[in-house]
Amino acid sequence: LQSPAGAEAGLMSESTFQVSDHPTIQAANTSVLEGLGQLASYFGFSKVMGQLYGALLLSPEPQSLDDLMAQLGISKASVSTNLRTLEHMGIVHEVWVRDDRRKYYRAESDFWRILTGVLSSRELRDVNQAMRVLQENAARLETALPAMSEDDRALAEFYRTRLAQLHELFGLARLLLTTIIQQAQQQPEAPDFQRDFQRGSSE
Repeated sequence: LQSPAGAEAGLMSESTFQVSDHPTIQAANTSVLEGLGQLASYFGFSKVMGQLYGALLLSPEPQSLDDLMAQLGISKASVSTNLRTLEHMGIVHEVWVRDDRRKYYRAESDFWRILTGVLSSRELRDVNQAMRVLQENAARLETALPAMSEDDRALAEFYRTRLAQLHELFGLARLLLTTIIQQAQQQPEAPDFQRDFQRGSSE
Protein backbone atom coordinates (compact mmCIF):
# COMPACT_ATOMS: atom_id res chain seq x y z
CA LEU A 1 0.00 0.00 0.00
CA GLN A 2 1.22 3.50 -0.71
CA SER A 3 1.05 5.71 2.36
CA PRO A 4 -0.98 8.93 2.19
CA ALA A 5 0.92 12.20 2.17
CA GLY A 6 -0.91 13.97 4.99
CA ALA A 7 -3.78 14.17 7.41
CA GLU A 8 -5.53 17.51 7.91
CA ALA A 9 -3.86 19.18 4.92
CA GLY A 10 -5.07 16.53 2.49
CA LEU A 11 -3.61 13.65 0.51
CA MET A 12 -1.30 13.53 -2.46
CA SER A 13 -2.92 12.18 -5.62
CA GLU A 14 -0.36 9.38 -5.97
CA SER A 15 -1.49 7.84 -2.68
CA THR A 16 -4.56 6.24 -4.24
CA PHE A 17 -5.32 2.89 -2.65
CA GLN A 18 -4.90 -0.23 -4.77
CA VAL A 19 -6.50 -3.56 -3.96
CA SER A 20 -3.91 -6.13 -2.91
CA ASP A 21 -3.06 -8.86 -5.40
CA HIS A 22 -3.22 -11.48 -2.65
CA PRO A 23 -5.83 -14.04 -3.82
CA THR A 24 -7.60 -14.25 -0.46
CA ILE A 25 -7.92 -10.46 -0.18
CA GLN A 26 -9.07 -10.22 -3.80
CA ALA A 27 -11.67 -12.93 -3.20
CA ALA A 28 -12.97 -11.15 -0.11
CA ASN A 29 -13.12 -7.84 -2.00
CA THR A 30 -15.00 -9.37 -4.93
CA SER A 31 -17.41 -11.20 -2.62
CA VAL A 32 -18.24 -8.08 -0.60
CA LEU A 33 -18.76 -5.91 -3.68
CA GLU A 34 -21.02 -8.51 -5.26
CA GLY A 35 -22.94 -9.00 -2.03
CA LEU A 36 -23.50 -5.29 -1.48
CA GLY A 37 -24.55 -4.93 -5.11
CA GLN A 38 -27.18 -7.64 -4.67
CA LEU A 39 -28.29 -6.12 -1.36
CA ALA A 40 -28.73 -2.71 -3.00
CA SER A 41 -30.82 -4.28 -5.77
CA TYR A 42 -32.98 -6.09 -3.22
CA PHE A 43 -33.86 -2.79 -1.54
CA GLY A 44 -34.68 -1.07 -4.82
CA PHE A 45 -31.39 0.71 -5.48
CA SER A 46 -29.05 0.09 -8.39
CA LYS A 47 -26.49 -2.68 -8.10
CA VAL A 48 -23.77 -0.19 -9.02
CA MET A 49 -24.59 1.90 -5.96
CA GLY A 50 -23.92 -1.07 -3.71
CA GLN A 51 -20.69 -1.90 -5.50
CA LEU A 52 -19.45 1.68 -5.34
CA TYR A 53 -20.13 1.86 -1.63
CA GLY A 54 -18.36 -1.47 -1.14
CA ALA A 55 -15.30 -0.33 -3.10
CA LEU A 56 -15.03 2.84 -1.00
CA LEU A 57 -15.76 1.02 2.26
CA LEU A 58 -12.92 -1.46 1.63
CA SER A 59 -10.47 1.26 0.63
CA PRO A 60 -8.45 2.74 3.51
CA GLU A 61 -7.90 5.84 1.36
CA PRO A 62 -10.30 8.00 -0.69
CA GLN A 63 -10.81 7.00 -4.30
CA SER A 64 -11.35 9.10 -7.39
CA LEU A 65 -13.90 8.52 -10.15
CA ASP A 66 -11.09 7.11 -12.31
CA ASP A 67 -10.07 4.67 -9.57
CA LEU A 68 -13.63 3.42 -9.20
CA MET A 69 -14.09 3.12 -12.97
CA ALA A 70 -10.98 0.96 -13.20
CA GLN A 71 -11.86 -1.23 -10.23
CA LEU A 72 -15.49 -1.86 -11.18
CA GLY A 73 -15.19 -1.71 -14.96
CA ILE A 74 -18.07 0.73 -15.41
CA SER A 75 -18.43 4.03 -17.23
CA LYS A 76 -17.50 7.37 -15.72
CA ALA A 77 -21.05 8.62 -16.24
CA SER A 78 -22.43 5.69 -14.23
CA VAL A 79 -19.88 6.22 -11.45
CA SER A 80 -20.63 9.95 -11.30
CA THR A 81 -24.42 9.56 -11.33
CA ASN A 82 -24.52 6.87 -8.66
CA LEU A 83 -21.98 8.65 -6.46
CA ARG A 84 -24.12 11.79 -6.51
CA THR A 85 -27.07 9.72 -5.28
CA LEU A 86 -24.96 8.09 -2.56
CA GLU A 87 -23.59 11.47 -1.52
CA HIS A 88 -27.10 12.95 -1.34
CA MET A 89 -28.09 10.06 0.94
CA GLY A 90 -25.07 10.64 3.17
CA ILE A 91 -23.59 7.23 2.38
CA VAL A 92 -20.41 8.59 0.77
CA HIS A 93 -18.63 11.91 1.19
CA GLU A 94 -16.50 13.96 -1.18
CA VAL A 95 -13.07 14.76 0.27
CA TRP A 96 -10.33 17.16 -0.71
CA VAL A 97 -7.06 15.71 -1.95
CA ARG A 98 -4.08 18.04 -1.99
CA ASP A 99 -2.55 18.89 -5.37
CA ASP A 100 -5.27 17.02 -7.24
CA ARG A 101 -8.28 18.68 -8.86
CA ARG A 102 -10.15 15.42 -9.31
CA LYS A 103 -13.05 14.50 -7.05
CA TYR A 104 -12.30 11.96 -4.36
CA TYR A 105 -14.76 10.09 -2.16
CA ARG A 106 -14.76 8.05 1.03
CA ALA A 107 -17.45 5.78 2.48
CA GLU A 108 -19.49 6.63 5.55
CA SER A 109 -18.53 3.92 8.03
CA ASP A 110 -21.11 4.77 10.70
CA PHE A 111 -23.75 2.20 9.75
CA TRP A 112 -26.29 3.55 12.24
CA ARG A 113 -26.04 6.92 10.52
CA ILE A 114 -26.56 5.26 7.13
CA LEU A 115 -29.58 3.36 8.44
CA THR A 116 -31.07 6.55 9.85
CA GLY A 117 -30.50 8.42 6.59
CA VAL A 118 -31.96 5.74 4.35
CA LEU A 119 -35.00 5.12 6.54
CA SER A 120 -35.68 8.83 6.99
CA SER A 121 -35.19 9.83 3.37
CA ARG A 122 -37.08 7.02 1.65
CA GLU A 123 -38.89 4.40 3.70
CA LEU A 124 -40.50 6.77 6.21
CA ARG A 125 -41.39 9.20 3.44
CA ASP A 126 -43.02 6.42 1.39
CA VAL A 127 -44.99 5.17 4.38
CA ASN A 128 -46.26 8.68 5.11
CA GLN A 129 -47.22 9.12 1.47
CA ALA A 130 -49.10 5.80 1.48
CA MET A 131 -51.02 6.83 4.59
CA ARG A 132 -52.00 10.14 2.99
CA VAL A 133 -53.26 8.35 -0.12
CA LEU A 134 -55.33 5.96 1.98
CA GLN A 135 -56.83 8.83 3.98
CA GLU A 136 -57.70 10.79 0.84
CA ASN A 137 -59.41 7.82 -0.79
CA ALA A 138 -61.36 7.01 2.36
CA ALA A 139 -62.53 10.62 2.58
CA ARG A 140 -63.63 10.64 -1.07
CA LEU A 141 -65.59 7.42 -0.58
CA GLU A 142 -67.33 8.84 2.48
CA THR A 143 -68.27 12.02 0.59
CA ALA A 144 -69.67 10.06 -2.35
CA LEU A 145 -71.69 7.58 -0.27
CA PRO A 146 -75.04 9.50 -0.22
CA ALA A 147 -75.27 9.61 -4.01
CA MET A 148 -74.46 5.94 -4.51
CA SER A 149 -76.84 3.09 -5.21
CA GLU A 150 -77.37 0.50 -2.54
CA ASP A 151 -74.98 -1.97 -4.18
CA ASP A 152 -72.29 0.67 -4.71
CA ARG A 153 -72.70 1.89 -1.14
CA ALA A 154 -72.15 -1.62 0.18
CA LEU A 155 -69.01 -1.96 -1.95
CA ALA A 156 -67.78 1.48 -0.87
CA GLU A 157 -68.19 0.51 2.77
CA PHE A 158 -66.23 -2.66 2.11
CA TYR A 159 -63.47 -0.52 0.51
CA ARG A 160 -63.46 1.81 3.52
CA THR A 161 -62.97 -1.14 5.85
CA ARG A 162 -60.05 -2.44 3.83
CA LEU A 163 -58.51 1.05 3.59
CA ALA A 164 -58.80 1.45 7.36
CA GLN A 165 -57.01 -1.86 7.86
CA LEU A 166 -54.23 -0.82 5.50
CA HIS A 167 -53.95 2.55 7.22
CA GLU A 168 -53.53 0.77 10.56
CA LEU A 169 -50.83 -1.47 9.07
CA PHE A 170 -48.90 1.49 7.66
CA GLY A 171 -49.31 3.27 10.98
CA LEU A 172 -47.57 0.34 12.68
CA ALA A 173 -44.83 0.43 10.03
CA ARG A 174 -44.33 4.14 10.68
CA LEU A 175 -44.06 3.50 14.42
CA LEU A 176 -41.46 0.78 13.86
CA LEU A 177 -39.42 2.97 11.48
CA THR A 178 -39.56 5.93 13.85
CA THR A 179 -38.42 3.71 16.73
CA ILE A 180 -35.50 2.35 14.69
CA ILE A 181 -34.47 5.86 13.62
CA GLN A 182 -34.60 7.15 17.19
CA GLN A 183 -32.58 4.18 18.42
CA ALA A 184 -29.98 4.74 15.69
CA GLN A 185 -29.67 8.42 16.57
CA GLN A 186 -28.87 7.49 20.17
CA GLN A 187 -25.97 5.23 19.22
CA PRO A 188 -22.42 6.52 19.87
CA GLU A 189 -20.60 7.75 16.79
CA ALA A 190 -18.65 4.97 15.12
CA PRO A 191 -14.89 5.42 14.69
CA ASP A 192 -13.72 6.41 11.24
CA PHE A 193 -11.27 3.64 10.41
CA GLN A 194 -10.36 5.26 7.10
CA ARG A 195 -9.21 8.44 8.83
CA ASP A 196 -7.38 6.34 11.44
CA PHE A 197 -5.60 4.44 8.67
CA GLN A 198 -4.57 7.66 6.95
CA ARG A 199 -3.40 9.23 10.22
CA GLY A 200 -1.41 6.17 11.19
CA SER A 201 0.23 5.91 7.77
CA SER A 202 1.26 9.55 7.79
CA GLU A 203 2.90 9.44 11.24
